[in-house]
Amino acid sequence: MGFEGLDRDAVSFYAELRRDNTKAWWAANKARYDAVVRGPFEALGAELEPEFGGVKIFRPYRDVRFSADKTPYKLHIGMVSQATTTHYVQLSEEGLMVGGGRYDVPPQALARFREAVDDPRTTEDLDALLDELRGAGFELLRDGALKTAPRGYRADHPRIELLQLKRLAVGRYEPPADWMWTPDAYDIIADDWRTVSTWCAWLTETLGAELLEAGQSSRRGRGDLA
Repeated sequence: MGFEGLDRDAVSFYAELRRDNTKAWWAANKARYDAVVRGPFEALGAELEPEFGGVKIFRPYRDVRFSADKTPYKLHIGMVSQATTTHYVQLSEEGLMVGGGRYDVPPQALARFREAVDDPRTTEDLDALLDELRGAGFELLRDGALKTAPRGYRADHPRIELLQLKRLAVGRYEPPADWMWTPDAYDIIADDWRTVSTWCAWLTETLGAELLEAGQSSRRGRGDLA
């Protein structure tokens, strides 16, 4: 059976899980999770794979080993393409998040990104691309960004907000909407992933595939990042 849309009940599922994030609640609702959350995501992934390559749906369990929050289950489902620079989609009580790029950036690649941000020969193309992404509703994710200037750059640098980034990813957020529960969701998400592809292509061309790949083995070893 092909993709018929995400399931509206997934939003209610995560709202209820937020209120009762326990193993007992999960056990009583596991079949519902498979039917209204994971099942439609698997169908969506099957539709996306021919164009974007293999995808991975993240497990629903939280890694609580080093977290003060010991609730066992994530409050969203996420799917990522399996490439050096990735595409990502996530559904939660708050709605849909679509994005991609490189979240875990090897140090040499981050250093080259900062050089590109500081280089007048590359900033024009970068600014034009970021304008296009913003026009499509995407913004650079500032998770983990530095609060000060990185070493070697002054605090009043005209592109200080770019220099502070440690994650080179973009994202777009959409609250729950009727189109998400229809087959149109595939077309909209696939079009968003094509927009993300322009950012991924810039990263690969500017930073070099070899630098972006440098952290792949250690990233895979840590498992689920969503």
